[in-house]
Amino acid sequence: DGGRVGHERAVLWLGKGAERIDELYEPRQQTRADQFYFDSQSMQMLFAHLREKRLRVLAQVHSHPGRAFHSEADNEWAIVRHAGALSLVLPRFAQEATVDNFLSLAATYVLSTGNNWEEALGASVLEVC
Repeated sequence: DGGRVGHERAVLWLGKGAERIDELYEPRQQTRADQFYFDSQSMQMLFAHLREKRLRVLAQVHSHPGRAFHSEADNEWAIVRHAGALSLVLPRFAQEATVDNFLSLAATYVLSTGNNWEEALGASVLEVC
């Protein structure tokens, strides 16, 4: 919905291990043109879901109003904080994203062991099955 109304929005990729995404999870969130956030109740619901399903957050995927890049706010407020975690940013509220062009549109970042988000080619860290 975010892209259709010109708002940033996020989803989380969940899995039991790092090799495969088992679930797409869309937390309840507050959105506007230049920001999204999950309130404390939404985070509690996420953690309960992770415990119940025995999953972990592998990646956060969100949109930006313009170009795809990891902003300072993205660095500071990232939901995933473990080394090897992914953060993908889609341009123009993801309005042009399809299964076929997703990896070429997304700016893809990997969290290093030094806690820095480093840009990577999506195709080098992800395989679409």
